[in-house]
Order: sequence, then structure tokens, then C-alpha cells
Amino acid sequence: MADTGNAAAFVEFERVQKSYDGETLVVKDLNLTMPKGEFLTMLGPSGSGKTTCLMMLAGFETATHGSIRLDGVSINNIPPHKRGIGMVFQNYALFPHMTVAENLSFPLEVRKIGKSDREAKVKRALDMVQMGAFGGRRPAQLSGGQQQRIALARALVFEPELVLMDEPLGALDKQLREHMQFEITNLAHSLGITVVYVTHDQTEALTMSDRVAVFDDGRIQQLDPPDVLYEEPKNSFVAQFIGENNTLEGVVKEINGDVCLVQLDDGELIDAKPVNVSKVGERTRVSIRPERVEFNKARLQPGAHTLKADVLEFIYMGDIFRTRLRVAGNDDFVVKTRNAPDQVRLEPGSQIEIGWLPSDCRALDAS
Repeated sequence: MADTGNAAAFVEFERVQKSYDGETLVVKDLNLTMPKGEFLTMLGPSGSGKTTCLMMLAGFETATHGSIRLDGVSINNIPPHKRGIGMVFQNYALFPHMTVAENLSFPLEVRKIGKSDREAKVKRALDMVQMGAFGGRRPAQLSGGQQQRIALARALVFEPELVLMDEPLGALDKQLREHMQFEITNLAHSLGITVVYVTHDQTEALTMSDRVAVFDDGRIQQLDPPDVLYEEPKNSFVAQFIGENNTLEGVVKEINGDVCLVQLDDGELIDAKPVNVSKVGERTRVSIRPERVEFNKARLQPGAHTLKADVLEFIYMGDIFRTRLRVAGNDDFVVKTRNAPDQVRLEPGSQIEIGWLPSDCRALDAS
């Protein structure tokens, strides 16, 4: 019987494991399903397993265990060039001895597409990335940003339903990188293609993706839309890895439904939302985003616990003010405030009171 898996899923990893030496697993029991047209980013530190997953999907690596399916069909034993998948790498991988048009024509020739069809498809792909006038140039005559556009056009030229991108913007400068992020996202959505994108840049992941899979130690730690990932991290690793995050160590004293009382290591008491703590006496690391910390009493909810804080450093960053505080023994507690006309600039050496909504403060694992 054919292996059809989940009918609604376009890309599926089912119980996939990968080991290079027969002992250590770089990918551990990976389960993931993606619908058609989704832009999914695999995000994580080096060695977390994200690129290995991409290479198994492309066919450059084989899974040690488990099944990978594309549109309901197992592709474990299908060679890369027969999977119909477009690829974009960080190093562009363009053929230097071929013109831009020849580079784009190559994947079409491999697929035995006729000359007139090839020319039409090459023109369409170059126009898509605003490079229509560059067909006669060689890669060495192009800037890094232009080469990246050509690499993208080559991945799209044979109209694949799935495109894989491995750190494709890593070599570009910040401004061009940000511009290309929007271009790639808009192109993917307008063409309706499915994209699996690998990066270790969290801002890139948050701005481009429909969903983000955060990898660590060969496992997906959390898979959610960007806003959920940032606002509701499920464990300490995700809270630390995504965006800037303040942490305070303590012990759970009480749990009442969706609020728990935490005694910090310096004796202070705060309210938090219990996320992956379940019993009184358990060690916890509470997580609070810098922009959710309030020092304006008028904006604090009645009954919210407040803490004393020493102002250590004020950093002007243009659109925001970033202030470093000492809170409950932590010297790296950061508050971010918008540079508004009425915004207070906190003075180093002064003492203030801070607080937050209990729902914005998450009691996570202490590991």
C-alpha cells in the first residue's frame, strides 16, 4: 500500500532521525507537517540540526530512520534532481563560466525542456527578480545582491512547488539583506510556492515566516507563528533565543490557576504565569520582555508586584531608549521604551520602581 501520510500536508517529516556515525543523533525523532504555500523557517544555533533537516528534504542526506514525504509520496529513495525542488544557498553556487541566462537555462535543459520554452521561462524568472537586463552577463560581473537574485531566479525557473533556502542572505550587508527579506517573502506569497528557509538570524525568521521551527539539540523546541513564539515561549531556551529577554531566578511558592507566586533568590515576591512549572518548591527562571517592563506607575495594573531597581546605564538608540538596570541581583536587566516626546530618560545612579502584568512574566524551566 502507498505511503500517503497526512492528506492535508505537503511536506512531512515523520519520526525522522539522522546520525552520521551510527551513535550520535544530530536529528532526534523529528515530526513536522507543512501545508502547501507555507513559508516555514528552521531557526537555531549552529549544530542544532536545522541544516541537516533541509539537506534530507533536498536529498543530499539520507534519513537514518523515519519517513519524509512530499505531497503524500515518500521521497526517501528519490535522487535530488528528481524531487522537483528548487534550492538557494548562501554561496549562490552559480556556474562562473556561464552567462546569467545560461545559468538559469541549465536546470531546464536537465529536465529536457525545449529551447523556446526555456527562453520564455528564463525571461520570466529574470523579470521576477528585476534582473531582465542582465541575461548576458557572467556572475563575476554582478554584485553580491545581484548574484543572490540570480540564484533565486534559478531556483524558481522550473516552477518548483517547493523551494529550500539555506542562509541565502548571510553574505549581504544589513540594508540589502533587509530589502531582500521582503522581496523573497512577497515573491513566495505571490507565486504560492512552499518555502523551507534555514537561518540562525532570529529577526529574519520573525519578519519572513508564516511559522518558525526553533531547533536545539536535534529537536524542534517550539513550532509556532512568529508572534506566538515571541510572546509565548514554551521553555527557557526559546525565550532566550528569540528576541531580547530578561530572566530572574527563583522558587515557586504558590500556584493558583494561571498565576503563580515566585520568590526570587533575593527574597522578593513576584507574580508570573506558570508555563512549564507545575509544583510548589520547584526552581524556575522567570522571563519578561524588555518592552513589557513598566516604570510609569499610572500604567501598572492594581495589585501588580513592583520591584526596586537601580539604573546602571542609559543607551540612546534613536527610535528606542535602552536602559540597563540592577533588579533582584541581576545587573543585566533591560528596559526598552519608545522615543516618544513625553518619554522619561532614566538617570544612571537613580533608583526606580518597576513592575509588569503577571501575564507578561512567564515562569519557565530553570535549566
